[in-house]
Amino acid sequence: MVSGAVRGSDGRLRCGWAVASEDYERYHDEEWGRSVEGEAALFERLSLEAFQSGLSWITILRKRDAFRRAFAGFDPETVAAFGPDDVERLLADPGIVRNRQKVDATIANARALLALPTGTSLASVLESHRPAPRPAPADLGEVPAITPESTALARELKRLGFRFVGPTTAYAMLQATGYVDDHLRDCWVRSDRDAPTTVGRPAPRTTDGAPP
Repeated sequence: MVSGAVRGSDGRLRCGWAVASEDYERYHDEEWGRSVEGEAALFERLSLEAFQSGLSWITILRKRDAFRRAFAGFDPETVAAFGPDDVERLLADPGIVRNRQKVDATIANARALLALPTGTSLASVLESHRPAPRPAPADLGEVPAITPESTALARELKRLGFRFVGPTTAYAMLQATGYVDDHLRDCWVRSDRDAPTTVGRPAPRTTDGAPP
């Protein structure tokens, strides 16, 4: 894995992990680290982050359309109403990751989102754990996997009833949704990261700060 910024097929410098495949490059260029609008889009990201735990991110990336079909476009109200028959349907769906704990957590998280106190949203919880700006990382070795803010975020989400969101997943969520900018110093996206997207996507994370 290249740790610094490298040139892609178009000659632009990108974070080293982004040139591993066209799927990574497109996700890196168009989505990772850009702001996400809407609770459903944030719920999708949180859900797919949880499904990615312990797996290669490319697995989730290639299955995300199937995930969307299986989970009703990650509409929180619809997912919150899923019952035992839906769980069995999901566990029989070869298009997604068939892990009962993760399926149950996704449904529980939809219910937790709908049960948030008045005036609180998933977006506001994330915003309250936005880290202070820091110098742009020069290479992936300078990108943390866990921070004090992500540890606090994971603790707060657990208090609010969310499951399967530890400090590493919480930090990946902050990265993916633009609350942290971990594009490398020389990556072209750093100068173009402010355009929002409503498309829910998870962040690539492994222990060394890059997608597996």
